[in-house]
Amino acid sequence: MTKLLTVEEINQRASKLSDWELEENKLKCIRRFKDFVEAINFVKKLVDPAETLQHHPNLEVSYNKVTVILTTHDAGGLTEKDFSMAKTISSLS
Repeated sequence: MTKLLTVEEINQRASKLSDWELEENKLKCIRRFKDFVEAINFVKKLVDPAETLQHHPNLEVSYNKVTVILTTHDAGGLTEKDFSMAKTISSLS
């Protein structure tokens, strides 16, 4: 099982992610796009990194908006995997 991060570790890592917010035991990012096609194209960009890291985000798609939520379900909270995936997602345009 992956090791849960402490509150201090979570806060330290979260402070380095400008487009993410902490919400309970999750990281959340909302991206807005011109239209549905651009939103779906962004979602498609998440497939390879998620498969490579074996860490799959929860996604909500609403026309031109994609909400990405990260948490490590089997660990019951935030782990290094979540922050690694968040950094990868942040680098996607």
